[in-house]
Amino acid sequence: MGLRFSVWNLLLSLLFLCAQVLSENLHDSHSIPSHMNHMDPSTMVFFTLQDLKIGETMPIYFRKRDPSAYPQALPREEADSIPFSLKQLPYLLQFFSFSDDSPLAKAMEGTLNHCEVPPIEGETKICATSLESMLDFVHGTFGLETKFQVLSTKFLTKSATIFQNYTILQVPKPMVSPKMVACHIMPYPYAIFYCHSQMTENKLFGVSLGGDNGDRVEAVAVCHMDTSHWSRDHASFRVLGIEPGSSHVCHFFQADNIVYIPAPTYHD
Repeated sequence: MGLRFSVWNLLLSLLFLCAQVLSENLHDSHSIPSHMNHMDPSTMVFFTLQDLKIGETMPIYFRKRDPSAYPQALPREEADSIPFSLKQLPYLLQFFSFSDDSPLAKAMEGTLNHCEVPPIEGETKICATSLESMLDFVHGTFGLETKFQVLSTKFLTKSATIFQNYTILQVPKPMVSPKMVACHIMPYPYAIFYCHSQMTENKLFGVSLGGDNGDRVEAVAVCHMDTSHWSRDHASFRVLGIEPGSSHVCHFFQADNIVYIPAPTYHD
């Protein structure tokens, strides 16, 4: 195929990623309130500003994956040589030797579908097929000469628990930023980063969390202050019991998400 990557390694990486996505809901929860047992645990990342206070306890889902098993990032030249569109899916399945009805094919289709959904009003988005294109999007959002910081949620302890009650241990730390870009890795044979930025007001926080089992997490969270243009099917509305535009929505970032913000500037 003329590409400097191993299709076999890509296949193993995507298999691992798909298997973890499919199995995440099978893990036992840890002391979760019974009225939440009917909810998909992976949606339990949403909250409101009223919850963001020291001593508050809430059930939170943090997926835990081995970073070494993620699909590898391709150089821009190689990534640009591979079609990336839903209409090219039959060719792509043949290119990667995936059968049409395989979980791998479904994962690819889901990612391509998600990437082709138009942005909501006030949003810019991209599915970056390389690190270079992701950084181009960040620079395009902040300005070519703007330096930036990279934020992510970090686990301070090791455990296999992905869903449990967490308590806020310290006063949440606001991180003032006029803009932000959030990037999420997507299931695909090579690294695809779904990145987006919103023009509406967002409030970013660093939150120290302690789990019921002793886990410690330094989490990054964001509150989107305007949800009026969000789809009524957004999971946050089901979890919080609210309607689009009736309230802000906050959520924690997963550890494999990347958050970019402009670096602070200092003047003499």
